[in-house]
Amino acid sequence: MTNPIRPLDILLASMKPTLNEGIYYFSTLKPEQHLPLPELIATIREKEGLSVIVSEKTVKDYGLDAQFKTAWITLSVHSDLAAVGLTAAFSKALGEGGVSCNVVAGNFHDHIFVPYEQADLAMSILQTLQRASLMK
Repeated sequence: MTNPIRPLDILLASMKPTLNEGIYYFSTLKPEQHLPLPELIATIREKEGLSVIVSEKTVKDYGLDAQFKTAWITLSVHSDLAAVGLTAAFSKALGEGGVSCNVVAGNFHDHIFVPYEQADLAMSILQTLQRASLMK
């Protein structure tokens, strides 16, 4: 296991964005809907219900209301949860490129969900940001 990285310049230079294969959706479960834990990519409880991120297969298998079709990009760098500026830096770069992003932080990596049709553009923007950080 690696040690978490906190300095922003090192995080940006070593973020190594990776596009996960597949299509993913945001959905909100109805009170009577329950999914097995292995089907869930991420969850957050909101007053309107349990928001979930799941694979396209899970949406189809369980008849979920698919609300937002996304691609899933993982930053391979082991980012420290207390690091400051990483999310701001990549979301600014993506925003300037016209790509919206929804971010989920795990204990080891940051995960970025972007509109599925813009996955290649998002990867290009993130790789450009990483290369520019290497040159500093």
